Amino acid sequence: MKSYIKLYGPPVLDAIQALEKLAIDTPEVCILNPLIEASLADLGITQIGATLDTAIQNKIVDYFRQYKEISPERCQKILSKGLGKLGDYDFVFEWTSRPNDEQVRDLIKHIDETLKPLGVRYTITTKD
Repeated sequence: MKSYIKLYGPPVLDAIQALEKLAIDTPEVCILNPLIEASLADLGITQIGATLDTAIQNKIVDYFRQYKEISPERCQKILSKGLGKLGDYDFVFEWTSRPNDEQVRDLIKHIDETLKPLGVRYTITTKD
């Protein structure tokens, strides 16, 4: 399942970065957004496999280091395997296993807390 986020702002860029930071500490999800997609495309990466090689893993660690240190284990699992599947959305949280209603509500609560200081509004659509 995926939870698709559509942001209404400004500051959309700040909101995307805030959601990236939130995702680091949310092990139940992996993510995809236009910033990551563009960064990976610049590196010539069009698909993420089950295990990242060391060079790619180091680049991902460097990318997330702007927020905080990310463990190698989390680095292996933070990026969605479905690169290029954003559609009309600005951010995707892909669940590692089917979430229950409480997990989805918790994610919404954390997103609310994360985006409130920025004044960004959003919609969330969770579907298979």
